Amino acid sequence: MLAQKFTAELAVHLPNQTAFRPYPTIEDRAAWGALPARVRAAHIERGVEALGYAWPALPATRYLEFSRIGNRSNFEALHFDRRHTLETLVLAECMEGEGRFLDDIVNGVWAICEESSWCLPAHIRVQRAGNTLPDITEPIVDLFAAETSALLAWVLYLLGERLDSVSPLVRPRIEHEIQSRVLAPCLARDDFWWMGFVDRGRRVNNWNPWVCSNWLASVLIVERAAEKRSAAVTKIMRALDNFIDPYPADGGCDEGPNYWGRAGASLFDNLELLYAATGGWIDVYDEPLVQEIGRYIYRAHIASDFYLNFADASAIVHPESLLVYRYGLRIGDAAMVDFGRWLAARQNVGEVGVVQGTGRVPPSLGRAIPDLFVLSDALAQPGHPPLLRDVWLSDIEIMVARDAAGRSDGFYLAAKGGHNDESHNHNDIGNFVVFIDGRPVLVDAGVETYTAKTFSDRRYEIWTMQSAYHNLLPTIDGVQQEPGATFAARGVVYAADDASATLTLDIAGAYPSAAKLANWQRTVTLQRGAQIEIVDVFAFTAPVHCVELTLLTPCAVTSVDSGRIVLEERMFGETHSAGASVVTYDAAAFHVATEAVPIADERMGPVWGDHLTRITLTAEQPPTQGEWRFGLRRT
Repeated sequence: MLAQKFTAELAVHLPNQTAFRPYPTIEDRAAWGALPARVRAAHIERGVEALGYAWPALPATRYLEFSRIGNRSNFEALHFDRRHTLETLVLAECMEGEGRFLDDIVNGVWAICEESSWCLPAHIRVQRAGNTLPDITEPIVDLFAAETSALLAWVLYLLGERLDSVSPLVRPRIEHEIQSRVLAPCLARDDFWWMGFVDRGRRVNNWNPWVCSNWLASVLIVERAAEKRSAAVTKIMRALDNFIDPYPADGGCDEGPNYWGRAGASLFDNLELLYAATGGWIDVYDEPLVQEIGRYIYRAHIASDFYLNFADASAIVHPESLLVYRYGLRIGDAAMVDFGRWLAARQNVGEVGVVQGTGRVPPSLGRAIPDLFVLSDALAQPGHPPLLRDVWLSDIEIMVARDAAGRSDGFYLAAKGGHNDESHNHNDIGNFVVFIDGRPVLVDAGVETYTAKTFSDRRYEIWTMQSAYHNLLPTIDGVQQEPGATFAARGVVYAADDASATLTLDIAGAYPSAAKLANWQRTVTLQRGAQIEIVDVFAFTAPVHCVELTLLTPCAVTSVDSGRIVLEERMFGETHSAGASVVTYDAAAFHVATEAVPIADERMGPVWGDHLTRITLTAEQPPTQGEWRFGLRRT
């Protein structure tokens, strides 16, 4: 999409380093002064709180905790906090413009430049020395080396000569570190997997546009040599094509809405930089795929802060509202613009400004700047969430249905087919989730805090990844779904009209031969305004002893009797409430048990509270072929 169209004449349209000025710098006092007074005050207040910040040490033994005990959080918390604080100080200085934050900014810049590596411990293993301390002679460019590079580049862009008032050596040091740690290795090497140049059989994921956006910003701000500048931008476009070209035509993000913010949204970051750098010459916003990729984020929205969270995604997501707004403007999508406006009001950006870099997510100063300068426009009109009645993502095989468009009350159903080699995959073909009146009833647990185990050959030992912890996926004599592209849904058919929406698929292909499955045709139907029905028609190749089906719920399970499971409202997490429903099943075929699934994980706890409840329906000596029906109705 990019390299073939725009490489030949790139040198003509690409400005030199001094001409790249997409946003106001600190010297444009009128622009910064025109931001809402409350926003400026909020940013300055946070900057004042950060004055005198004691930049935390990053000892070698903390770095080694990942290779020693599999813990990545302890180091990352310190690493990210340094960068979050630097961004806070820089934005405060830009808002105020009087120099009182500059010493602390330089302390942060210098501390980050002194780090042996900007690559996280969880990603350093690709170096020749392996999974240990970083080898400073082989800089590895991962997500966060690139993020750090862009952060420092934007500090350089925004503050410029004002850094010289602290020392004339600050700017040269920043440029040196960016060149040696990111620009030089990215231009010289083709074997960073996220580029997509080496392992053509492996589809790149969010790493590709995420790293490329930060690499691109660093090139445009720092690289002075015209030949290297053009070569780097060309290579970035080639790499981005490896993300874009195989992307599902429906725009669906198989990594889930959490990762849309660093998949589709990072692609947008790249497109904005390319558009700005070439005066609008590189413009692909009329491409249907680019538009569909943007729309995914509101198609995945359920209600309030809940989003459809198949794969390694949380059920509660806070998309960057002003980025959503800007993306919607670029592709001319009124629904996305309105969604961005609604998110911005919900996130109170008119009072708190642009708050980034908290928690697990590092700061993106390159997003904060354009966000600030559309903030007033975004809040000038009220917005609303689209709440689409029906969505069918035919490439990734996800359906969404609700009773009526524009409303969160009533039934909401989402179900999936696909295959078990998706990015951030869970073994979950045939899984579905149910909300009633905007509140969860049957859920996907999501993912816990990442550890060394998460992305290892032991991934599917983790309960959240297993089919046995997804809704009504059969475990047959202890055999569950398996990972891999060949473990896939078959015969997928979707249909929707005013009365209902239905997904039919055979999930038998997701199981190994040990499951003895000839077929397991699942039909999931929303009968609008009435109920949700699941019909399973199955056949085994030989007799089996036991089939277990499970349901996962945040509700209180108050009654299990005579073919009815009563799910009632329950408060969970910080401020959320589960819905209420009655699940019906064939009491002659199953006996039912419940167990609490304790949640102590710091990532999952704020979403689901201290536990979910797992309901197990067990069929002993089931027939070799048959039909089972399940229903969900209001209490």
